[in-house]
Amino acid sequence: MVKDFDYEQMLAGELYKASGIFPENRSINGQKLAQKINQLPIDETKKIVALEKELFGKTGEHIYINPPLHVDYGRHVEIGENFYANMDCIFLDVNKIKIGDNVMVGPRVSFFTAGHPTDADIRITDLEFGLPITVGNNVWIGGNSVLLPGITIGNDSIIAAGAVVTKDVLDHTIVGGNPAKVIRKVNQADKEKWQKQMENYHSLKEAHLKKISE
Repeated sequence: MVKDFDYEQMLAGELYKASGIFPENRSINGQKLAQKINQLPIDETKKIVALEKELFGKTGEHIYINPPLHVDYGRHVEIGENFYANMDCIFLDVNKIKIGDNVMVGPRVSFFTAGHPTDADIRITDLEFGLPITVGNNVWIGGNSVLLPGITIGNDSIIAAGAVVTKDVLDHTIVGGNPAKVIRKVNQADKEKWQKQMENYHSLKEAHLKKISE
């Protein structure tokens, strides 16, 4: 069997030409499936989720990507358990996008694995490349953020809304801005603050339910 040279080059992070990829490996099938998802009534949740699990290369049991969503291939995206993404997200997956467990993604977040040579003479020949994006567990990515090719987001980290992430983000770190810079670490004070607020929520709800049941 003849190897699909350009497709293999693409997934290896090397220069390739999209026009050289064999028809059976091109992105059109994923794009058509994404279009089908986007045309479903929004209250047909089971159908949407079933098609999303078909679209992506790997998913956990409990996922939901709020349509509309946009992909290049779709099948190069691997998603962990308990994943939620809000509307209008873009997965430009000419290389792998790997997302861990318990990840929350705001609206209009863009995962861009695609890149182009900085030399214009090479760029205009249609040679391009793609580098993988990796997102760890328990990550929150704010709306309108952009993740660029080749970056890794560490566990328990937060990407502030509107951030353009050009470099790796360490575990337990909050970043924001363009280009994204470290704002601070997630610390014990965060844990104590939100633990207290959660306990207060449950206490108030218990009192409310008791009151309406009397």
